[in-house]
This record gives sequence, C-alpha cells and structure tokens, in this order.
Amino acid sequence: MTFPGDRVVVLVRQGCHLCDDAVVTIGEVCAQRDIAWSAVDVDTDPELQARYTDHVPVTFVDGEQHSLWFVDRDRLVAALS
Repeated sequence: MTFPGDRVVVLVRQGCHLCDDAVVTIGEVCAQRDIAWSAVDVDTDPELQARYTDHVPVTFVDGEQHSLWFVDRDRLVAALS
C-alpha cells in the first residue's frame, strides 16, 4: 500500500493506546532525522477500516509495511538510515 508524500505512515484509530505509543515513537525518530511522517485514522476510510480494523497501529516505511501493533525504535531507525 502506498501513501503519497511521507516516508513513514502509521495507520491508527482514536482510543487505541498502542497507536498512541507508536505515534510518539515515530514522531521522535522522524523528528531527529527531519523525515516527514503522517498518521492516518483507519476509521476515515472504509477500505482501510475493512482491511486494518483489528491490526492498528500499522506502520509503513517507503510504502512497505514495516510493523504491526508495536514500533521497535531501533528497527525503525535502521529502516530510515
């Protein structure tokens, strides 16, 4: 799945504590490297909701799925190097 514009995209939903944790980690890692990233709420898109509803957060790096449910800081750093 590709998302135009940002190197890192995380699929989230409101009220998801794992999503909140992922957003913090991704935000910190990307800020340190001046890399654009975005969060997309799966509940705003029926296709995303149907495909990922039970699997958020899902992180994509350069259009490829990178992680599911948790973001490993060191693995994300390595993927962005």
